[in-house]
Amino acid sequence: MQAAARTAKANPGLRPRRVAGRRRENWSSAGPDPTDPQPLKSLVGRLVDDRGWGDQAREGTLFGRWPELVGPQIAAHSRPEQLRDGELLVVADTSAWATQLRLLVPKLQARLAAELGSNLIRRIRVQGPVAPTRYAGPRRFKGRGLRDTFG
Repeated sequence: MQAAARTAKANPGLRPRRVAGRRRENWSSAGPDPTDPQPLKSLVGRLVDDRGWGDQAREGTLFGRWPELVGPQIAAHSRPEQLRDGELLVVADTSAWATQLRLLVPKLQARLAAELGSNLIRRIRVQGPVAPTRYAGPRRFKGRGLRDTFG
């Protein structure tokens, strides 16, 4: 016993051997326990659940992972604009793609519901491109129409 005490004094980083029949409470066991390092994904998931941020996190997933959720071809020609009261507004870059997306709305809705949950998106509205206005300022007057601009 004295030899073990001298070794412990000489090497303070060494742990003493476990004596049969006695258990030290501050030692970790061979299995996992709460003091072990945890994966970041599980900790963030627990934090989101505890704070009630589930809907906001799923909305962020929708906007952040749009190409993964709908596929690269659809994502190349469309983007999610806003999600308000369960209605998702998707803007297409051409009117042809807007028509195509309107036909694909049921499949898109099923795919998004499978990934994000069925209660996040209740309706998908597809909008084509919006033509820019020719007017620069807030005041307008009735002119001669297109002839005034082109000759």
